Amino acid sequence: MSSADSRPVDPSPVPRPLSLGVIFLTLYIDLIGFSIIFPLGPDLLGHYLQAEGHTGLLGWLLAQTDAVANALGRDRNFAAVLFGGVLLSIFSILQFIFAPLWGAFSDRHGRRGVLRWTVAGTGLGYLIWACSGSFWLFFLSRIVSGAFSGNLSVATAAVADVTSRAERSKAMGLVGAAFGLGLVTGPAIGGLTARFNLLTDYPEFARFGINPFSVPALIAFAMCVLNLVWITARFKETLTPAMRAEAREPRLRNPVRAILSLDNPAVRRANAVAFVFALAFVAMESSLTFLGAERFGYTARENTRLMVFLGICSIVTQGYVVRKLLKTVDEIRVLQGGLVASIAGLLCIGLAAQPWLLYVGLGLLALGAGLVNPSTTGLISLYASPAEQGLVLGIFRSLGSLARAITPIVAGAVFWLFGSTSVFVGGAALALVAWILGARLPKPVK
Repeated sequence: MSSADSRPVDPSPVPRPLSLGVIFLTLYIDLIGFSIIFPLGPDLLGHYLQAEGHTGLLGWLLAQTDAVANALGRDRNFAAVLFGGVLLSIFSILQFIFAPLWGAFSDRHGRRGVLRWTVAGTGLGYLIWACSGSFWLFFLSRIVSGAFSGNLSVATAAVADVTSRAERSKAMGLVGAAFGLGLVTGPAIGGLTARFNLLTDYPEFARFGINPFSVPALIAFAMCVLNLVWITARFKETLTPAMRAEAREPRLRNPVRAILSLDNPAVRRANAVAFVFALAFVAMESSLTFLGAERFGYTARENTRLMVFLGICSIVTQGYVVRKLLKTVDEIRVLQGGLVASIAGLLCIGLAAQPWLLYVGLGLLALGAGLVNPSTTGLISLYASPAEQGLVLGIFRSLGSLARAITPIVAGAVFWLFGSTSVFVGGAALALVAWILGARLPKPVK
């Protein structure tokens, strides 16, 4: 495969006044709202079980996960893990379907307008959550939020619009830093604000669907409102009319078929590397707290420290280390080094007999992921033409969502059936596959 396959020509220079700082804050605010719900899963399930028992939609879903657990000879704890995975999967599957569509819409109609629509739709989902007095309304809120979750791919495409090819991958490190910072801030806010139950002081609000988790839901909604105001005031359009005219007419289609239909083999292979690595990383994410509890007796407090440590390491790596490294090292070598560090980190975590080795493994994995994510995002952007940035980056994000849809359930089953070590050794094997695939990527032209 020659590098000529990946040599798109930039359009004539145009003024691009939008700063990376504006995009960073757009992403950061969005990701705070997105991740507020992360630490609330078990408590949400407990609340709706107490309120509705095993009736309606909740009862049906629990019956299915109970049936799977019984078929595998496991107890109800495993059924609860499966149930949490199903809820996460529904949101991620909708991201998988709709992210390329929003990305393609932004190629054709501009980033700013599409961002406003996706942020508004996500906010509507959070508002439904705030008024979810029943489980089916909470379920609807996840559907709405998932269908409108194109913000990340559209904002990432805006980064590609406003950066030169030489600076592209370093700028993608800022996307990763915003992601890491948002995923540290959001869960912390969610955990703290879940203590405030509006029904304690205002029980009459129950008639409006107010529930014990309405405060974090309303904060997530407020984040969307703030983001809408910010985008309206500061986010300038990054695509010229001429560039929008070159884009394909957007349509909803299977993202897997969409990636296979791309005529650029370099984009396809880079997406394959990113997807296989995402499988390994999400397996770690969905199993880490269970490993901590099983192996070291960690409670929610210690597990929160693990996640915060991982997030801080990711912020430092993607916000500083990778930007410095890419000044002297090309994306392919950064990607390969990141995958090697990730393999070592996953093995350390899986084999850790002492807490300090667990933290060493997390540090290595955070370093590895912090190198892999900006380099793969940058490579995909560099391989693609300027007229399809939103489409290809939407496909990239949708494949990450597919990994988040299928991996928690599979990793949970492997964890409970074969033990915690098997999940992380399996993740290391997947990272090795990604390393082999990445070795054949062509060097992009800048």
